[in-house]
Amino acid sequence: MKLKKPSILLASLCALLVPLALNAADKDDKHAGHDRDGEEQAKDEHAGHDYDGAKEAGAKEAGDEHAGHDHAKKVAGPNGGRIITSVEPHIEFFVTKDRKVQITVLGHDNKAVPAGEQTVRIVCGERSAPTRLVFTKKGDVLISDKPLPAGKNIPTVLQIKTKASAESVRERFNLNLNDCPGCDYLEYSCTCTDH
Repeated sequence: MKLKKPSILLASLCALLVPLALNAADKDDKHAGHDRDGEEQAKDEHAGHDYDGAKEAGAKEAGDEHAGHDHAKKVAGPNGGRIITSVEPHIEFFVTKDRKVQITVLGHDNKAVPAGEQTVRIVCGERSAPTRLVFTKKGDVLISDKPLPAGKNIPTVLQIKTKASAESVRERFNLNLNDCPGCDYLEYSCTCTDH
């Protein structure tokens, strides 16, 4: 196909590219002078935050929007597993000694309650040969039909439905089964606040 008017094509292309170039230049201007090292940025992000509570009372009086702001404390589930909060009621993801996954439904006080209509599926391991886990109710909990694949770091996709008519909720994480050096749990359910 032969183009009769290459100048029209070139003009159209320029009309598309000029606004993009101007937008990029505008963004650079907005961020000029903001090249700071990570240490300085980290200080600024936590400026005014007091982790031991000493400034909290004064901040409340001054009307600080962060007054009373609680930094989330990591809590393990009743079995020592990871609490998944993206669904209501929350659930605990726990790896048993035989490497099966146990799902425990949690009440508002993070104590175990009997599983109801929840359905859970997991796809984990290597992408080229994924392991699929299906869950069945055993007593008050849900247990996987087979163990996790070998290894200590397992890419995992957890799919949860709280009831048949609900939409699925997906959690993606790297299941780290190494011991945590700072607490009594494995890394996937670690309660340390510094990592």
